[in-house]
Amino acid sequence: MPASALPSSLLQPQAAAELSPLGLMLSSRRCILWCNRRFADLFGYAREELIGQSLAMLYPSDLEYRRIGDRGLRVMQETARYQDERLMKRRDGLVQWFRVHGRAEDRADPFLLASWVFEPLAAGVDVDRLTPREREVLAGMARGLTAKLCGKELGISPRTVEKLRARLRERFGAHNAAELMSRVGGLPQ
Repeated sequence: MPASALPSSLLQPQAAAELSPLGLMLSSRRCILWCNRRFADLFGYAREELIGQSLAMLYPSDLEYRRIGDRGLRVMQETARYQDERLMKRRDGLVQWFRVHGRAEDRADPFLLASWVFEPLAAGVDVDRLTPREREVLAGMARGLTAKLCGKELGISPRTVEKLRARLRERFGAHNAAELMSRVGGLPQ
């Protein structure tokens, strides 16, 4: 069907954002300015319930909200972009893995205005039972960080990271890091 046969309302940039299979969100000072329906659906809210709210409501804990925010701020001040995989909290209290991409309008003040893309990832385990630190270590593993880099980022020793990884492998019956990530990420084994 040629584009000329479509209603003009479907040819607007807003239609692309609304029809996106990914969650899209615009934030200012870590508060939601706008989001598409998919974003609201991913978290179990109506869009109107999210507009104007702090992003803190979508994190499993205040500690994770602060730590991820601090890390994101540092990276965005250097590159204006940020990307990670993290656990976020849905309205029903369940925790879901997401791949998150962000871009700031201004590196000097990255949280003034930023656009975000949220892609849900399958979760094969009950991640609600994990501590915030275990979730952070898993997120670092998902990003391919070594124990040394993960420890530096989290402000803990590499040995502590290794202990947490070992405890997670034992808990999920995984023999190595790849198997652990496969089980946590819900990937086929």
